[in-house]
Amino acid sequence: MNARAVAVAVSGGRDSTALLHAAARAAGPLGVQVHALHVHHGLAPQADAWLLHVQHQCRRWAARGLPVVFHATRLQGQPARGDSIEAWARRERYKALAAMARTAGCGLVLLAHHRRDQAETLLLQALRGGGPAGLAAMPALAERAGITWARPWLERPREAIEAYVRRHRLAFVDDASNADPRFARNRLRLHVWPALQQAFPDAEAQLQAAARRAQEAAAGLHALAVADLAPLLHPDGALRCAPWRLLAAPRRRLVLRQWLQQQVPGGVPESLVERLADELPRARSARWPAPQAELRLHDGLLRLHPLVAPAPPPTPSEPARSLALQRPGVHRAAGWGGRFVVTAADHGGIEPSRLRKPSLRQREGGEQFLAHPGGVPRSLKKQYQAARVPAWHRGGPLLFDGDTLVFVPGLGIDARCIAPPGVRQLQLQWLPDGAEDAAPAG
Repeated sequence: MNARAVAVAVSGGRDSTALLHAAARAAGPLGVQVHALHVHHGLAPQADAWLLHVQHQCRRWAARGLPVVFHATRLQGQPARGDSIEAWARRERYKALAAMARTAGCGLVLLAHHRRDQAETLLLQALRGGGPAGLAAMPALAERAGITWARPWLERPREAIEAYVRRHRLAFVDDASNADPRFARNRLRLHVWPALQQAFPDAEAQLQAAARRAQEAAAGLHALAVADLAPLLHPDGALRCAPWRLLAAPRRRLVLRQWLQQQVPGGVPESLVERLADELPRARSARWPAPQAELRLHDGLLRLHPLVAPAPPPTPSEPARSLALQRPGVHRAAGWGGRFVVTAADHGGIEPSRLRKPSLRQREGGEQFLAHPGGVPRSLKKQYQAARVPAWHRGGPLLFDGDTLVFVPGLGIDARCIAPPGVRQLQLQWLPDGAEDAAPAG
């Protein structure tokens, strides 16, 4: 990144226009180049005019000697069905600003949010039930993906910016959507804020101070959660539940949020945190739905399993009753929702002759399985429990050679069917549809 370059996010409105002008005036004597970053959202009919306004303004200022360079990006696509327009625009805007900043070699992007914006954000977060992180509103400094986002005017009142615009006779655009009551922030500005300020003249300053204290509290809670989580992590990233249960309830919730934020893509629903905090202390083996994934508790470890789209339904839909498995490869079992993976083995496998056309059967109860040579045959339920095989790895067809059970998904080959040394043999795995990689034994 270029240390002598700084970027300013510019919509063309009053606040960002004032910030761009002030930054350019300050940068000139320092030999710093200012890059104006404009995002064309494609949502308003005036968007083309706003882009041209900012572009022409930058050219005029550059002609007068201000070190300003203009950049613009037009957003592609539109909000998904059911997605908030505000949330989509904010998310895509920051992506576009970051991309333009990197292209321009800027590691610092200035944002024009001021004290009133901060107070409004705190109120909106409170009305949405936000916790300390939400009530912290907007940070003055934040680093994401190698870029520092700074809000230098976060403690400045809106009136100071208005005065700056009048003093320098700055032209800016007026977005008519700011009066649209469909948007929550607009309703707050139009209907709530005037009454609030009339009843509490210092509301803006006090709310900004409350946000600052919430930032301190959120930072402290984050540090505590990180410290509590570190010794609870399994080497593969799973959460070790036994020591987690020893924490006090509030700290358990903090750790859950911290762990889930590291695991779940796209944000963590508070309802999921609350459900886990209530059910996990008593659970021994369970599953919970998560965004685009599933949380699974087994053997004292909580893991996130991303959901994989299942394969198309097999044709025919009638489950196969037998299947030739005597050759290495992947063999789909029609109607059973999965496939067998057959590989050559040096030991611990089964003779290919027993896999020429084994029968595929549902588990009916009463089946006996021998896990180890010299052991005692036991029921599948007890063998699953002894091997600590979770319920989601117990599905799939049982393989029989005649009336002899030779293979069980999740357990493997029956020890009585293992081929003697020196004989060509094969190993089996059962993978259900949606499995990303090899399952445990079997």
